Parts: sequence; structure tokens; C-alpha cells
Amino acid sequence: MDDKTEKAGFRQYTDEVLPYAVNSRRKPPRSRLRTGLFHAGVALSLFLLYKAHGTSYKVNYAKWKSSCDKSHSYDSYLKRIEDMFLSVPNNDSAIVASRAYATHPHIAGAPEDFSDAKDILSLFQSEFGIAPPSNAIFSAGSPESRQATLGITAGLKQPSAWVDTYYPVMNSAKAEDLSVQLLGERGEAIWTADLIEDGDARDDTAAKYREAIAPFHGLSAPGEATGQIVYVNYGTKADYDQLRAAGVDFKGKIVLARYGANFRGLKVGLTSVQGAEELGAAGVLIYSDPRDDGPVTVENGYEPYPAGPARNPTSIQRGSVMYLSTYPGDPTTPGYPAYENATRVEAYNVPRTPSLPLSWANAKRLFDEELGGIEEGRKLNGKVGARKVKMVNNVDTKVMPIWNTMAAIPGHISNEVVILGCHRDAWVMGAADPTSGTVSLHEVVRGLGALVRRGWRPLRTIVIASWDAEEYGLVGSTEWAEDFAEWIQAHAVSYINVDVSVSGSKWVASASPSLAHLIERSAKDVAHPTDAGRSLWDAQNDKGSFTGSMDKEFLRAYEERQNSPSLSAIGALGSGSDYTVFLQRLGVASADQGFGNTPYDAPYHYHSIYDSQKWQEEYADPDFHRHVAIAKSLGLLTLRIANSIILPLNTTQYAHELDSYVNLVEKAALNDNILPDLTPLRKAVSKLQHASKKLDAEKVAAEKAFRKALKKVTRKKLARRLKYRVLKWIKQHLGIGKTVTETRMVFNRETLDLLSITEDGPNVCKHLSKSMCKFIKAGLRVKRVNQKLAGFERGFISEGGIKDREWYRHLGVAPGKYLGYGATTLPGLTEAVLYERDASLARHEAGRLTSLVEKLAQDIKV
Repeated sequence: MDDKTEKAGFRQYTDEVLPYAVNSRRKPPRSRLRTGLFHAGVALSLFLLYKAHGTSYKVNYAKWKSSCDKSHSYDSYLKRIEDMFLSVPNNDSAIVASRAYATHPHIAGAPEDFSDAKDILSLFQSEFGIAPPSNAIFSAGSPESRQATLGITAGLKQPSAWVDTYYPVMNSAKAEDLSVQLLGERGEAIWTADLIEDGDARDDTAAKYREAIAPFHGLSAPGEATGQIVYVNYGTKADYDQLRAAGVDFKGKIVLARYGANFRGLKVGLTSVQGAEELGAAGVLIYSDPRDDGPVTVENGYEPYPAGPARNPTSIQRGSVMYLSTYPGDPTTPGYPAYENATRVEAYNVPRTPSLPLSWANAKRLFDEELGGIEEGRKLNGKVGARKVKMVNNVDTKVMPIWNTMAAIPGHISNEVVILGCHRDAWVMGAADPTSGTVSLHEVVRGLGALVRRGWRPLRTIVIASWDAEEYGLVGSTEWAEDFAEWIQAHAVSYINVDVSVSGSKWVASASPSLAHLIERSAKDVAHPTDAGRSLWDAQNDKGSFTGSMDKEFLRAYEERQNSPSLSAIGALGSGSDYTVFLQRLGVASADQGFGNTPYDAPYHYHSIYDSQKWQEEYADPDFHRHVAIAKSLGLLTLRIANSIILPLNTTQYAHELDSYVNLVEKAALNDNILPDLTPLRKAVSKLQHASKKLDAEKVAAEKAFRKALKKVTRKKLARRLKYRVLKWIKQHLGIGKTVTETRMVFNRETLDLLSITEDGPNVCKHLSKSMCKFIKAGLRVKRVNQKLAGFERGFISEGGIKDREWYRHLGVAPGKYLGYGATTLPGLTEAVLYERDASLARHEAGRLTSLVEKLAQDIKV
């Protein structure tokens, strides 16, 4: 705690910090309302959110009342809690954490990865005051692992932390088992690519670990391939279609594609896509092209890293080639968890064609030798090289252990859960991906820990996760969510994700539309990382300071990506990070944010040895202000979801966003013969908007009634005898509650949960006063509203899933079938119109979507 916070009076009541609700920041109320809000806070704590430390825990009412009176308003008191959190994340701590995690390799399944998992476990234990047990590392599916998660909402009283071990199929490689060679007329190697990055000594960790992780593709097919080179640009569906139309025969060829535009796995080819694999290509090479680095190139006079900001020409982008838009997670256990003894199936989301990543230095040699030089070779003209290229990808594919490190802070409403997560594994050091996210999460944990150690307890339970094996295909988060799918759908109110929190200068957030307003408000409450006169929200317009000419095609594509069709500045979520399973399979409102790379920033050496601590400190975030800003934004977002009486989910924003989604379908249609009549869908959306506006009114009325009832209850003292009668009735008739002695009467947690959230509450009213009955009914009213809000995203889930990729069940948004990363809204309908070109299928999808929206409108009716 800093001196400023202590002088402000926080020290006076930190030992009795009580949970609070944050809906909006209002002006200080009048004196009578101040008194009422004070009583509301006390009652909220005593009757609904009480007892953080067992029956021995007592609230010092006099001290708490004195502190609140001095603060003059309940909102002022709440702001002090937020300020307490915001005072904790700091640059020095963030830099120390980054240097601890980003200065050694930690690929999933490796000993260093396991060591980092245990370090995160120790962080959770120390920050949340958890006494380390004799064993907190469990095998997934074991009774201990099951209890660790399921027990969160079944009586957990103190923070807990543990590690779940899953066993997915992944692969690894040694440098000597990988090669790319240009062959002469007799089949002899006349040039061999150097598949090891140069490891320039001016970046010490890059030099030290240049050979630690061989450059390979995660989940790539093992094997050898020999054939002539054919260049396919980005290897998108449009690129392949153009080359097919020009008569290019891919059979037996080695495809050369550049990174960008779509997920690398789709460049290799989906079985349902006209990509390299379906076209009969023998192998795929994917390289990083400096045309995609904007103006920061050697051609524009910039020195290559580490001498300057331009791309190091030997850098190689590793990465998974899983077919991400088919399904993520362990390829051999789709839809169910990868336990050690799991029954496994043949994977259908991984390639059968071998692939390898290449550096620009190696690709440049192939352009020069086989495709007529760089300028000519980069043209999408279907030119085929004269000589053959041989590639070898002898990867070792097997079951490997991975480790999710988890923590839970129990809330007073134990059966409503906010989940916050970031993956931990990296392809090499991963200073940006994902260590920058881990650092921001580290600072959030420190901030929440400071509150927990001073007696604070959230209204809703908070679960924090350090996921493993995200880089192979979102494996750790997917396996956990498949393991606990029913529990998540029953209890999770939101999932907040961070991955790369800093790789450049532009702040970007994507989320479920229901979270857009809350993200905006939280970002506006965080100072801009480098400009005191602006907020984090303003940083979405930031860009780097480098200038120069750049490739026109790249610039046009970049600018098109900036024009989001969303009604807010918060775009839709596609895939590529750990929110995928929560949002698009289980229907949990989700969000993701971070500082991304712009064309005017130093090129980001994605998945290379040069995604290093030196690069991060020199170019991405020299003073770690951005890391801290993201931590503060994430923390506020988590606190405000966890502690609001009414969940801050904006269903009306979501309902209106659907209109723009329908507009996109109409815009994508090439002719009226394919596009079905969307009038019924438009009407269903209108119904949903109308129902949501009524729910908005009920949100306000329910909270107002709740606060009013609380105020009346706290004005009357409950006699000890009445308390005893209530508890005795609950114990006898509902089987809940501990033995209560006449000498010590307090409401225990189980009783208070019952009074505030059970539907049997009205039956208890016969034993209570009129004011207490009103309070119970008001609490139930709040509960019903929150159930509708939390269930709203769930309403987009269809058990039938999306055609050809049924693992994805969200009919509102999914990763683009031919994009992988990018989002496609109304995916079933959009793809039927745009790709399938099937009028009958389009009518079916429109009808299915219309029924879903109509049911959702009915479900949220009040």
C-alpha cells in the first residue's frame, strides 16, 4: 500500500473490507440516500454476502460505519476498493516477472514448462494466503482433480490453488530430423536451408537458446516430400481458387506460402477446403515475408534486429497447423477430456501432408533459384519451379503431459463464477506470446491478493487459470472446459482472457457484444500508458513511430481489417486463444484484449527466438507501462463483473448487434437466388430487442427494490430468538445449516446463501418479519434477472453445431471456416450463402437461426 492510499483513510477499515457492487459511477447522493446506501452495504454484507472466514468472523460494525460516514457515500467507499487494487500493479514488478518467465524456453510438455507451472502455483499460494498442501498437483479425472473444481461451488471457504495434469497428443522435433534441400538433376542436394536461426549475440537469450526448440509445426504430419515449388501467396481459399482457375496442377508439388491472412493450418489444407492437401500437394513450406512488416524493412534503410528494428531475416515462425476451425484441443479426444487413460480416436483436425516453417532468408533463396527472382516469384501466376525440392519432417508424435495451474477465490454467491485466464506455454521464450499476458495476469493476481489479505471477498467466485499447450491448439483450456462443461455452463457468468498483452502500440479488444460497454468503461478508467492526458481507451488509435514506403496490397488489407462492422469499437471474437471453448462451445460471454502490433511498430518476431526479453524491453514496451495498463484494465473488468449486484451484461447491445450481422449476410450474398428471405429472422431479432429493453427496465427495478428492502431490514434488529427459529427451521426442513447455540447466534454462510438465492426463500417467510420477507423476495428477483443475463450467451448454443465442424455450437459467432483466426458472425447462415452456394441449406440455416433467436427472446422475458 502506498502512502497516498493510507493517508486517504483506507487503513481505517481494511481489516473489514466488505464486498461491493459496481454498476456505474454516480454523483454523490443526498444525505438521506447516503445513509440508505450505507445501510444497504451493511445489510448486503451481513445478510447476502456474509462470513468470509467461518462463523468466527465478525464485522466491526461501529468501525465500518464510522469509515463509511467519513467517506460520505457508498460509491466513494467502492471507489476506494478499486483504487486499492489499482495501486498495486507496477512497472518494476512487471519487469521482474517478465525477466523470470521470458528468459528461458518453456514449450508445452517440457520440464521448464512444468517448472513454470509450479512457480505460478507458488504465486497463487503466496498472494492468496494459501498454505501449501503436501500435494496440489493432480492427474485430470482423479477424485482430487474433480473435487478441486467441483468443490469451488460446493462449500469452498478459503482460496485454493492446484495443478491439473492432462495428457494430449502433441509432437516434438530435433533439428537433425528436419531439412529442406534444393535438388540437382541427379537428385543430389545443391543447396540446404539453414533451419536454425542465427542467434545474434547482441540478444543474449536468443543466442543462448538458438537451438533449444527446433523450427517445426505443432501437430504437423511426419514424413518426406519431394516436388517442384509453386507459390500460392497467403494460401487462402481465394488464392487457391485463383490458381486452380488458371490451370495450376498441385499434385505432387511443394507449396510455398507466406504467413498472414489466415491460420497456418488452413494453408496446409482442410479436407473440406480446396487447399493444398485436397489438391494433392506433397508438402507445404510457410515463410515470413517482410512485405507484411509495413515500412520497417531493410529496403527502407532500417537495420535488421538486433542491430535495428527490422525483421531478422533468419527468424522462423513456429506454430500449430491443427485445423483450428474444425475443432481445437487434443486431436484424439474431441469433445471430451484427455485423461491419461482416455479412449482415443483418429484425429480429423490435423494434416496428412508434411509442412515446415521457413525464414525469409531461406524463402528468398527459393525465389531466386526457382521462381525467377523475388519480384517475379512473388506474383500469383502459378509459376512452377524447374528443379525439385525435398523436405523432411520427422517429428515425434505422442501423448505428453501438460499442466494447467488454477486458483479460486470463493465468493459470497458461490455458484456464480468469473473466470480469468492466460496461457503460459511458449514456442521458445515468448516474451510477447504469452509472457506479456502472464506478466499482466501476475499483476492482477498481486492486486487481488492485496485485497484478499485484507479481508476482502468478492461477491461472486473468481477462478484464475494459467493454461498450458495453447500453442498446439488451445489444448489446456479446451481439455479443462470439456472436462467440466456442465459445471461451467451452470456457474460461469463470464470468461476474461489475455494472451499477448503487449506486442506493439495499438490497444485492441474483442468480446461478446454484451461486454462491450463494460470494457469501454473500464478502459476509460485506466490511464493511457504513456500519455497522462488520455485513457487506455484512447490507445486504440495509437500506432508506432516508424515511417517509410510499404507494400500496397498489405496496406490495403491492413486498413480493411481496421473497419469493424461492429456497432461499438469492440470487435467479435474469432479464435486463436483460450476463450474459444468457453464462448463458442459452452456459450459463456467472453472478452480478450491487449496491445497489438501495427505496421508502424518494430516487426514482431512471432514464435521466433527473437520474441525475446531484449526485444520486448527495447521495442514493444521499454518501461512496461503497457503491461501494467492491461493488468489494471483486466482487474477492473474482473472486479466489476464479480461484484455487481446485477451482472453488467448488456443484452440490448448484443440484440442490436445482430442487425449488423444480418446486414453482413445480405452484403455477402452474390445473388438473390441463394439468399433466403430473411424477414422472419429480422422480426425475431426485433422481438429479442424488445424483450431485452424490458429486461433492462427490470434490471434497474430489481436492484432498486433490493436496496430498498435491505434498507428496511437493517433498521430493525432481529432478536436472538427469531434468528434461532429461522435457523432451526432451515436445518430441520431443508437440511442446511450448522448447529446453532443460544450463546452465539450468527447467520452462517449456508443459511445466507439460502435466504438470498434459493427458490424456497418464500417458504421461509412464514417464520420471518414482513420486512425480511420483502428482502428475500427482492433477492430472488435479483437472482432471476442475473440468471437471464448469464444465460443469454448460452441461448446461441445449438446442440447440432455448425455444419462440417459440429464441435463449434455457437450460431452467433465462430472462427471463419477459411480464416481460422478471424470471426464469422452468423456462421452457419453466412457459410451456406457465401461458400456452399446452397439455397436449400441457406433456408435451413436461416430457419434454425430464427427459431433460436425467438426462443432466446422468450427466455429473457420478464
